Amino acid sequence: MPLILVGGLIFGFGLAYSHMARPEVVLDFLQFDDFGLLFVMFGAAIVSGIAFWVTPRLRERAPLTGDTYGRRLKSFDRNVLIGGAIFGVGWGLSGICPGAAYASLGIGNVTILWAIGGMFAGAYLQGVWRSQRASSGTTPSSAD
Repeated sequence: MPLILVGGLIFGFGLAYSHMARPEVVLDFLQFDDFGLLFVMFGAAIVSGIAFWVTPRLRERAPLTGDTYGRRLKSFDRNVLIGGAIFGVGWGLSGICPGAAYASLGIGNVTILWAIGGMFAGAYLQGVWRSQRASSGTTPSSAD
Protein backbone atom coordinates (compact mmCIF):
# COMPACT_ATOMS: atom_id res chain seq x y z
CA MET A 1 0.00 0.00 0.00
CA PRO A 2 2.78 2.53 0.72
CA LEU A 3 4.20 1.84 -2.75
CA ILE A 4 0.88 2.79 -4.34
CA LEU A 5 0.79 6.01 -2.31
CA VAL A 6 4.34 6.90 -3.35
CA GLY A 7 3.52 6.17 -6.99
CA GLY A 8 0.41 8.34 -6.81
CA LEU A 9 2.35 11.17 -5.21
CA ILE A 10 5.05 11.00 -7.90
CA PHE A 11 2.37 10.96 -10.62
CA GLY A 12 0.55 13.92 -9.07
CA PHE A 13 3.77 15.86 -8.59
CA GLY A 14 4.71 15.21 -12.21
CA LEU A 15 1.33 16.47 -13.40
CA ALA A 16 1.60 19.58 -11.24
CA TYR A 17 5.24 20.24 -12.21
CA SER A 18 4.47 19.93 -15.92
CA HIS A 19 1.41 22.21 -15.47
CA MET A 20 -0.87 19.46 -16.80
CA ALA A 21 -3.02 19.78 -13.66
CA ARG A 22 -4.08 23.21 -14.88
CA PRO A 23 -7.18 22.95 -17.11
CA GLU A 24 -6.28 26.09 -19.05
CA VAL A 25 -3.04 24.43 -20.23
CA VAL A 26 -4.96 21.36 -21.42
CA LEU A 27 -7.56 23.52 -23.17
CA ASP A 28 -4.76 25.45 -24.91
CA PHE A 29 -3.46 22.11 -26.19
CA LEU A 30 -6.90 21.07 -27.43
CA GLN A 31 -7.18 24.40 -29.26
CA PHE A 32 -3.73 23.88 -30.88
CA ASP A 33 -2.22 26.86 -29.01
CA ASP A 34 0.30 24.96 -26.84
CA PHE A 35 1.82 21.57 -27.66
CA GLY A 36 3.53 20.98 -24.30
CA LEU A 37 1.02 18.28 -23.39
CA LEU A 38 2.07 16.34 -26.46
CA PHE A 39 5.65 16.15 -25.15
CA VAL A 40 4.46 15.15 -21.66
CA MET A 41 2.30 12.35 -23.11
CA PHE A 42 5.11 11.22 -25.43
CA GLY A 43 7.55 11.08 -22.50
CA ALA A 44 5.04 9.11 -20.42
CA ALA A 45 4.45 6.68 -23.28
CA ILE A 46 8.19 6.04 -23.61
CA VAL A 47 8.64 5.41 -19.87
CA SER A 48 5.54 3.18 -19.75
CA GLY A 49 6.59 1.26 -22.84
CA ILE A 50 10.02 0.56 -21.40
CA ALA A 51 8.50 -0.50 -18.07
CA PHE A 52 6.01 -2.84 -19.75
CA TRP A 53 8.80 -4.35 -21.82
CA VAL A 54 11.45 -4.68 -19.08
CA THR A 55 9.43 -5.61 -15.97
CA PRO A 56 8.15 -9.02 -17.15
CA ARG A 57 11.72 -9.94 -18.10
CA LEU A 58 12.99 -9.08 -14.60
CA ARG A 59 10.16 -10.60 -12.56
CA GLU A 60 7.75 -13.44 -13.14
CA ARG A 61 4.98 -12.01 -10.98
CA ALA A 62 3.62 -8.59 -10.09
CA PRO A 63 5.09 -7.42 -6.76
CA LEU A 64 1.84 -6.30 -5.12
CA THR A 65 -0.65 -8.92 -6.32
CA GLY A 66 1.52 -11.90 -7.18
CA ASP A 67 -0.31 -12.27 -10.50
CA THR A 68 1.60 -13.35 -13.57
CA TYR A 69 2.18 -10.74 -16.22
CA GLY A 70 0.08 -11.03 -19.33
CA ARG A 71 -1.85 -9.05 -21.87
CA ARG A 72 -5.53 -8.48 -21.28
CA LEU A 73 -7.02 -7.56 -24.61
CA LYS A 74 -10.55 -6.22 -24.78
CA SER A 75 -12.59 -6.04 -27.91
CA PHE A 76 -13.26 -2.73 -29.59
CA ASP A 77 -17.04 -2.49 -29.59
CA ARG A 78 -19.87 0.01 -29.33
CA ASN A 79 -19.44 0.47 -25.57
CA VAL A 80 -15.75 1.34 -25.94
CA LEU A 81 -16.55 3.83 -28.68
CA ILE A 82 -19.37 5.51 -26.74
CA GLY A 83 -17.36 5.58 -23.50
CA GLY A 84 -14.36 7.07 -25.27
CA ALA A 85 -16.53 9.73 -26.88
CA ILE A 86 -18.09 10.68 -23.54
CA PHE A 87 -14.63 10.81 -21.93
CA GLY A 88 -13.34 12.99 -24.78
CA VAL A 89 -16.25 15.42 -24.55
CA GLY A 90 -15.81 15.68 -20.78
CA TRP A 91 -12.08 16.22 -21.20
CA GLY A 92 -12.68 18.91 -23.81
CA LEU A 93 -15.31 20.73 -21.75
CA SER A 94 -13.48 20.65 -18.42
CA GLY A 95 -9.89 20.58 -19.68
CA ILE A 96 -9.03 17.85 -17.21
CA CYS A 97 -9.00 14.06 -16.97
CA PRO A 98 -9.57 12.10 -13.74
CA GLY A 99 -5.94 11.73 -12.64
CA ALA A 100 -5.09 15.32 -13.35
CA ALA A 101 -8.29 16.48 -11.61
CA TYR A 102 -7.05 15.15 -8.28
CA ALA A 103 -3.62 16.68 -8.86
CA SER A 104 -5.34 19.97 -9.71
CA LEU A 105 -7.23 19.80 -6.44
CA GLY A 106 -3.90 19.19 -4.71
CA ILE A 107 -2.46 22.43 -6.11
CA GLY A 108 -5.40 24.43 -4.80
CA ASN A 109 -7.84 24.48 -7.72
CA VAL A 110 -11.03 24.15 -5.69
CA THR A 111 -13.34 24.82 -8.65
CA ILE A 112 -12.19 21.50 -10.12
CA LEU A 113 -14.60 19.92 -7.63
CA TRP A 114 -17.33 20.55 -10.26
CA ALA A 115 -15.50 18.34 -12.75
CA ILE A 116 -14.80 15.69 -10.10
CA GLY A 117 -18.50 15.77 -9.14
CA GLY A 118 -19.38 15.26 -12.81
CA MET A 119 -17.04 12.27 -13.00
CA PHE A 120 -18.65 10.70 -9.94
CA ALA A 121 -22.16 11.41 -11.27
CA GLY A 122 -21.28 9.84 -14.64
CA ALA A 123 -19.80 6.76 -12.98
CA TYR A 124 -22.87 6.41 -10.77
CA LEU A 125 -25.27 6.74 -13.70
CA GLN A 126 -23.31 4.19 -15.70
CA GLY A 127 -23.50 1.79 -12.74
CA VAL A 128 -27.26 2.28 -12.45
CA TRP A 129 -27.69 1.74 -16.20
CA ARG A 130 -25.54 -1.37 -16.11
CA SER A 131 -27.39 -2.88 -13.12
CA GLN A 132 -30.76 -2.19 -14.78
CA ARG A 133 -29.52 -3.91 -17.92
CA ALA A 134 -28.37 -6.90 -15.88
CA SER A 135 -31.64 -7.17 -13.96
CA SER A 136 -33.74 -6.95 -17.14
CA GLY A 137 -32.00 -10.02 -18.51
CA THR A 138 -29.80 -8.21 -21.01
CA THR A 139 -26.35 -9.14 -19.82
CA PRO A 140 -23.59 -6.64 -20.53
CA SER A 141 -20.79 -7.88 -22.71
CA SER A 142 -17.34 -8.50 -21.28
CA ALA A 143 -16.22 -5.14 -22.66
CA ASP A 144 -18.76 -3.18 -20.57
